[in-house]
Formats: sequence, structure tokens, C-alpha cells
Amino acid sequence: MAGGGDLSAITKTGEHAVRRPRGRPAGSKNKPKPPIIITRDSANTLRAHAMEVSPGCDVVESLATFARRKQQGIWVLSAAGFVSNVMLRQPSPSPAGPGNGPVVTLHGRFEILSLIGSVLPPPAPPGVAGLAIYLVGPQGQVVGGAIAGPLMASGPVVIMAATFMNATFDRLPMDKEEVVVAPTAHDHHHHHRVIGVPDVYGNPQSLLSNTALPPPEIYTWSTGRPLSKT
Repeated sequence: MAGGGDLSAITKTGEHAVRRPRGRPAGSKNKPKPPIIITRDSANTLRAHAMEVSPGCDVVESLATFARRKQQGIWVLSAAGFVSNVMLRQPSPSPAGPGNGPVVTLHGRFEILSLIGSVLPPPAPPGVAGLAIYLVGPQGQVVGGAIAGPLMASGPVVIMAATFMNATFDRLPMDKEEVVVAPTAHDHHHHHRVIGVPDVYGNPQSLLSNTALPPPEIYTWSTGRPLSKT
């Protein structure tokens, strides 16, 4: 008879009968799966950006230039730095006329406490986008309001923002049928629609073709230097 490690045995006729090894072959379990590589960015994706505006540049104009050249909407989350000679729009005395209040110019140098709002590529409908800012003065006074003019950076201003290409527009208040009945996947498209930001303002759909994932980047606007196109 063959030894313990032999895989065959001698039969009565003298032939060898091959025995199949028991168990799973070595290395066949838990094989590593190939990684999933996403080569195209979804049109509904929010991309985070750190944008640095150089001293002496207009923060509002810099954001508007970025949105226009990229044909993307910008959602401003926060900012840090110093600005000077800020123009703020005060609340309107008439409830029926928001955005028509008096404009006040604050002279001097102020530190940014908060900067929030959105910037959309032109031609943007009035009242859809805008920026609001809160500042602290040299004596510790806090002022704020809607930005109504240039916002000049008196030092490096770093903005954290997210860009988007699609926006979902809903009309409120919702209808009674929409409140009582949960919308299905079919009804969902009837209550609101998702459209590209360029489509909202009459720009061609071909502007959405550049969807490759670029490396992380920090955009800097400098005086006299045009923003490079990607």
C-alpha cells in the first residue's frame, strides 16, 4: 500500500487509481477583487474646493469669473481673511420689495467671520443667488448683511466652497396631494426636475462634457494674471 502522502493506490489488476484531494485548493479562497475605478464624475456630485483670493482682488468678481468659465454653480460654505471697504445692503423697509434696501459702505479693514451663499453662471435670474457676509471691526463690533458691491481682499482670503452642475428646482408650498401621498419614482419627476446649471440660463449642454476627475487643486486669482482654463 502506498504511504500516507501518496495520492494513488494499487488495485487488484495492478493499475493505479488516482484519488482526488479533499478540500479547497490552496489559495483559491478570498481572492482579492479588482478595484473599482470611477473615471467619470457624476453630474450630481458636489466637489469641494479651497480657493485663495490674492490681496487687492475682488472676492465677488473672482467667484463670478470662476463660475462663468467653469459653467458651474458655486456654493460658498465659509471664508477666512481680511477685506476692506465693504458695501452691504440693508433690509428693505417694504416687505414686498426684498433686495431693494439702502446700501451702506463700511470703510476700513474687517476680518471675515462668515461668508455664505451661492454664485451661478450668467445669465442668472435675479434673486436666485447672492452672498451674505459677517465681519468684525477693529474695535470688536460685528456687522453683516448682503454683499451689494465689490469685496476687496486686503490680505489672502481662503474660501471653502462646493461646485455643482445640476440643481433641483421645487415649487413651494407643495400641493396637498404631494404632502399626503408619498411620491413614487414616476411621480417624482413630475413634481420637480433636475436640470443642468448651464441649461437654466440658456447655455449649451455641451458644456457638461468635461467630466473627468482632475487632481486636487487650489485656485488662486492674482492681479493681472488670467485664470487658467482646464
